Amino acid sequence: MRLSGEERERLEALIRKGRSPAQRLLKARILLKADVSQAGAGWSDSRIIKALETSVSMVYRVRKQLVEEGFEAVLSRKQRATPGVARIFDGEKEAKLIALACSKPPKGRARWTLRLLEKKVVELKIVDRASDSTIGNVRSFV
Repeated sequence: MRLSGEERERLEALIRKGRSPAQRLLKARILLKADVSQAGAGWSDSRIIKALETSVSMVYRVRKQLVEEGFEAVLSRKQRATPGVARIFDGEKEAKLIALACSKPPKGRARWTLRLLEKKVVELKIVDRASDSTIGNVRSFV
């Protein structure tokens, strides 16, 4: 793998600043160590793995991504096409949750808690399942 002078400068600046996420800095170091140009170290994968205390798969993925997707793709975070976990509350269900939270709390309670809301939304079949953290993450409560 051969880096251009401009690519090397960009990677070196990224590492010097040290303000990027650790994963991006690791990828930059891998690319610099693997570079076989005159300015590069041209290290073997095993030497990179040992020196940077990383895995075989990490070095492999960085090299593969560079070849398949290009320099920019290695340094930028890939956006998922779909969220990792589907949202439980859509707009309508969220509105029902908010209405419930604004209603009178259960007898013997001064207010609704996240756990009480969690149980009630399932009991009322607003959603099939929920957790108190899911209830707390509904954007209207933030």
